[in-house]
Order: sequence, then structure tokens, then C-alpha cells
Amino acid sequence: MSALSPAMPRPSPLAVQSFSNIGHFYNHLFEPMFFVVALVLPPVLGIPYEEVITLILAGKITTGVLSPVVGWLADRWSVLGMMVIYFIGFGASGIWVGLSESPAEMRVALVALGAFGSIYHPVGIAWVAQSSVNRGRALGVNGMFGGLGPALGGVFAGLMIDVADWRTSFVVPGALVIATGAALVWFHRRGIIRNEPLVPNRMVPMAISDAVKIYLVLTVAMLLGSVSYQAAQSSLPKLFEMEAIGPMFGEGTSGIGTAIMIVYGVGGIVQVFTGHLADKYPLKWVYTAMIFIQGPVLALAATLAGVPLFLAAIMMVTCNIGALPAENALMAKYTPGKW
Repeated sequence: MSALSPAMPRPSPLAVQSFSNIGHFYNHLFEPMFFVVALVLPPVLGIPYEEVITLILAGKITTGVLSPVVGWLADRWSVLGMMVIYFIGFGASGIWVGLSESPAEMRVALVALGAFGSIYHPVGIAWVAQSSVNRGRALGVNGMFGGLGPALGGVFAGLMIDVADWRTSFVVPGALVIATGAALVWFHRRGIIRNEPLVPNRMVPMAISDAVKIYLVLTVAMLLGSVSYQAAQSSLPKLFEMEAIGPMFGEGTSGIGTAIMIVYGVGGIVQVFTGHLADKYPLKWVYTAMIFIQGPVLALAATLAGVPLFLAAIMMVTCNIGALPAENALMAKYTPGKW
């Protein structure tokens, strides 16, 4: 990575946050596209729908398993370097998914997508958290971009299926992700973004027993929240098709994609508000409030159909991802500096 020269412009925290935000958008773009595309893949791949949606499972496991590894590499090598690898590798993997010709090839391509996608959250979130002054608001805006990923991904996939073909849904965004990686390298060489290591946090003083309690609570809450998020993301396209919710917004898969866009778009925008709350009020109260609201909403959604189900899905997703700014801020606050 090149060094700054006196003629170069001053480094810009806004540029860092912009690339981190767009990276978060990309990170949540391809998976919802896959679940919309899965509706038309059974005759293409020659396998039933139930098998199509399992193709992504190995990729999701890869994302989780590799996250600690890539976080360790970012701490010890280069945050900027890991983000460049993320953009280039993630985009290329997305194109590969779109060009896959068989279930086996698509499964491997989705594993590659999951492997490169594992870089974003441990690296990109830490990157924007460190560079921001108002951490809660910055994480809220960052979370909004993450929420817009499934919102626009679903409707984009639906439109591409109706006006072009399902492969376009992956190839075009993949090329854009690669181009963003190239732009990040250019911004670095211009001196607008520096290759700086993450500065260790000053950990909140606490007894070891208290730290263990905090991590246990966060681990359980994050696990349950993730299960709810993944269950909704994988099931809502098919559920909206079965409940005839898609036709309320348009014909074919584009109608289903539009319904998905509304659900995740509302949730993404609300994260800006909850990020503001995380700056203004104690993090634990903001976080627990969003978690406790989810329970009744989930129970309600299980009993509904049609328009009431659609409205419950909006509330369910909004409460789920609305907790993320406070959750990420809690992790940043209590994580030891060397990690």
C-alpha cells in the first residue's frame, strides 16, 4: 500500500464510512436475491425447491466459521487490505453464482460467496465504529445500508427474472462490487483513505465475572436474533408467494421482490432512529427493548395470513434489525482492545 505525499488530500473519515456502508449494503444483497431466485431455479437445476434453498447452507456455515479468522487477520495485517479482498472476492463469487450450471457448482460458488462475505462484519463494522465520532448514529446509518441490501436485492432479483433472466441478478451486482473494490484502491492511492491499523479500545473496567455475564447475554441474544433473521429472510419470499401477497405489488416475482423491499426497507430506515437512541440513552435499555418487542410480534406473525401477515413481517424484521446499532455498540464497548 502506498504512503501519503504532502500533495495528497487529507484522509477523510466520511470516505471510510461511505465504503463501509456500501460494503454492508453489498454484504446483505446476494442472499435475499438467492431466495427470490430460488423460486424459479427448480426446473433450471432439476431439483425440487426444498433442495434448492439448502444449496446456500454450506456458504452460511463458512461465513460464521471464518469470521473470527478474518477478524484476527485484520488485527494483525491490514484492515484496508482485507476490505479490498472482500470487495474483489465477494463480487467475483457473486458472478460465479450467476454463471453456475449445476447444483454442485452453485453450492461451491455460494461457499466462496460466504467465505469472502465473512470479512465484512468483523472488519467493516470495526472500521466504521473506529472512524466515527457519534458511534451510535454512524452504526445506525451503516445498519440502514445493510437493511437496504435485502430490500433492493429482492426487488432487483424479481425484476431481472421478469425482464431478463435470473443470472443477471448476480452477474451485474457482482461486477459493481468488484468496481467498488477498485475504487477503494484508487481512494487509498490518492491518500483519501489511509491504511491504518485499528486503534485498541480502552476497555470498560470490570470484574472478570461481569465480563463473562455480558458476553453470555450478548451471545444468546445474538444467536436468537440471527436465527429469527435468517428464518425470515429464507422463508418470506416463498411465504409471500403462498399467501398471494406478491400480486398486491406486481405480477410475477417482481411483486414478491417489491413486498420484500418494503419489509426490509422499513427496517433499514428505522435503524437510523435506533442508532440515535443508542447515542442518547443507555445501550442496554435500547437493546433489551428491541429484543423484548420481538417475542410477541413473532408469536403474532405465526397466526396470521394475507395483509396482516405482511404488516407483522414488517414489525418483525424492524424490531430484529433495529437492535443492531445498540448491539454493535455494546460489542465495541466491551471488547478487549487487542481484539
